Amino acid sequence: MPNPKRRHSQQRGAKRRTHYKATAETWSVDQTTGETHLRHRAHWSEGKLVYRGKTVIDKGAALETGVDPAV
Repeated sequence: MPNPKRRHSQQRGAKRRTHYKATAETWSVDQTTGETHLRHRAHWSEGKLVYRGKTVIDKGAALETGVDPAV
């Protein structure tokens, strides 16, 4: 593995780290349910897993058929 011949200055590392910024999470409002959720992620609403306005998993229907909704 190559190693640096001389030590880098503290300023050099600080210049590199200036671009690391903390960003706030982006929240959206689902148009079908009206709930706020993180963008690009499915969310639970009234026992249903919803993504982009469409039901992905219906917990009630899954329990009736014997399918585990967590899988």
